Amino acid sequence: MDFFISKAFADAGDASETNPYFLPIMLVVFGLFFYFMIMRPQQKRAKTHRELMSSIAKGDEVLTNGGLIGRVAKISENGYVSLELNDSTEVVIKRDFITSVLPKGTMKSL
Repeated sequence: MDFFISKAFADAGDASETNPYFLPIMLVVFGLFFYFMIMRPQQKRAKTHRELMSSIAKGDEVLTNGGLIGRVAKISENGYVSLELNDSTEVVIKRDFITSVLPKGTMKSL
């Protein structure tokens, strides 16, 4: 069965020495990569969204996740917002589903 594995590969297994610090260094590198590429940007987005949620006031024009544009009519204590889509239509959504606050006059320009 010598034709499957050459003698050079068979003899090299015990002669090669690996660096004992290689695995911990690679784990730290992957951990830092994971933190700076995935965790940190997600934490920044969550922080800006929390600031947006706390800055919403009655009369603001907002955009929702579903694409609705409306004016904030009421803000309840339990996390719901009542939006006026036009003069006769009003919907209630969770405050978390507001994506952004639009500049004043956006609804009139539509």
